[in-house]
Amino acid sequence: MDLLQGTLDLLVLQTLAAGSAHGHAIAQSIESRSKEILQVGHGSLYPALQRLLKQGLILADDGQSDNNRKARFYRLTAKGRRRLLLETSKWREFSTAIGYILTPPSGETN
Repeated sequence: MDLLQGTLDLLVLQTLAAGSAHGHAIAQSIESRSKEILQVGHGSLYPALQRLLKQGLILADDGQSDNNRKARFYRLTAKGRRRLLLETSKWREFSTAIGYILTPPSGETN
């Protein structure tokens, strides 16, 4: 399923709220938590990570993955946590509005 612009950034921030992770782990977490409905390609994920780094919402450190490979680990900054709270609130409001539209008025059927 294609993600709306900005949604991937929110999902990455939410994933990193649990702790630092490397790119592949972030993608796997999003896919797993969405019950495999959302698929995160590396061609979308890494530009999103770069965008979040430039905005100061996440930081990156080099390290080793569980299988002893070099990996870059990302973590939230305080600014990233604040943005996550703000964007989560906006997304919930947006989702509620879409729900209103998708629910037919009483007496009407689709």
